[in-house]
Amino acid sequence: MEQPNNENKKVQYYSEGQFSDNKDFSNVQGEARVRRSFPTWAKALIIIVAIILGIVILAAGCDSMLSDITGSGVSNEVTTNFGHEYIGVLYVQDTIDESSSGLYNHQYLLNAIDAMIYDDDNKGMILYINTPGGSVYASDELYLKIREYQTETSRPVYASMQSQATSGGYYISASCDKIIANRNCWTGSIGVTMGNFVDVSGLLSNLGIKTTTITSGANKAMGSTVEPMTEEQRSILQALVDEAYEQFVAIVADGRGLPVDYVKELADGRIYSAQQAADNGLIDEVGTYEYAVDDMISSYNFGDVYVEHFQPEVASSLASLFGSALENKSDSLADVAAIEELLKLNGTFKLSYLCTVTK
Repeated sequence: MEQPNNENKKVQYYSEGQFSDNKDFSNVQGEARVRRSFPTWAKALIIIVAIILGIVILAAGCDSMLSDITGSGVSNEVTTNFGHEYIGVLYVQDTIDESSSGLYNHQYLLNAIDAMIYDDDNKGMILYINTPGGSVYASDELYLKIREYQTETSRPVYASMQSQATSGGYYISASCDKIIANRNCWTGSIGVTMGNFVDVSGLLSNLGIKTTTITSGANKAMGSTVEPMTEEQRSILQALVDEAYEQFVAIVADGRGLPVDYVKELADGRIYSAQQAADNGLIDEVGTYEYAVDDMISSYNFGDVYVEHFQPEVASSLASLFGSALENKSDSLADVAAIEELLKLNGTFKLSYLCTVTK
C-alpha cells in the first residue's frame, strides 16, 4: 500500500478563532503568545486607571469652571501706576459682607484704599455707594480703612449716594468730608438687626415630635429652633444689638458734628429720602455722581486731574447664572423654601447694619 505523502498533505490548524495551514502556524502561535503575554487582569487595570484619570481631569475642569462661576477666582490685586494725578472712585455696591458676593468684594476694596494711601498721585477719593448695608464687622472694617486713608493722607473723601445707601451704606459715609445723594436715593436706616429667630417647638409638639439638646449651660443653645427663647436669652442678644447701635450712633454724631441725643431721634431705623436726609443734617447736598466729581475738583482746585475707577470684578453666583430655582414652582414650595431659609439663619447671631427694605 502506498504510504501517504505527508509533505503534500495540508493540515488546517484552528487558533484564536481562525483556521491556518501548517505553513503559517508559527506566526499564529507567535501572535497568540503575544496576546497571552498581556493577561486579562492587566487590561482591566489599564481600563480602570484610564477611567480614574478621566474622572480626575473632569473634576479639575469642573472645579475650574465653578471657580469662575462663583467668583472664587476673582483677583483682589490692585495697581495704581496710572502715571498721572487722579481722584479714585471706589465702588461699594451690593450687600457689604466679609465673604464677598455679587458686586461686592470686601478685600478688593480694602486693597484699593491701601494702594491709594501710598500713591502720591492720588489726590482724593469718592465712594460710589449703592447698597442696603451689610454685616457689622465688614461695614466697620471698611469704615476704619476709610478713616485710615483720611488720617494718613489728609486728602478729601466724598460719598456719592446712588439709588440706596442705607444702614451700613450710611455707616461708611458718616465720616466723609461731604455726602452728596442722588435725589431719588434712600438713605438712613440707622440701626442694627440680628435677623429672625424661628421657634417651631409648638409645631413639633403638635406632631408628636420630641427633641433633646445637651449643653454645658442654660444659654449655650439660645436661638435654637426647637426651644422657646427665654427672657434671659433675649436680654443677652438685645445687649449685643444695643452695643452695636451705640457704636453706629457715635460714628454718625462724630462724623456729622451732631449731638448724640439728636442722632438717636433720627436713628430709629427709618429710611429717609435724599431731601429729608439733607433737611435733617444727615447729608450735605442732593446731586448726581457727576456733580460730586465736579464739586471735589473745584473745591480743592485739582485742575485737570483724572478720575480713575476702582471697581472689583463681578463675582457671579450660580443663582444669578441659572435663575431662581423656585421661579416656576408652586407657592407652597416657595413657602417651604422661605421657611427653610429662615431656619438656616438661626444660631448664627449675625449682627447687621442692613436695611431689610431694599429698592
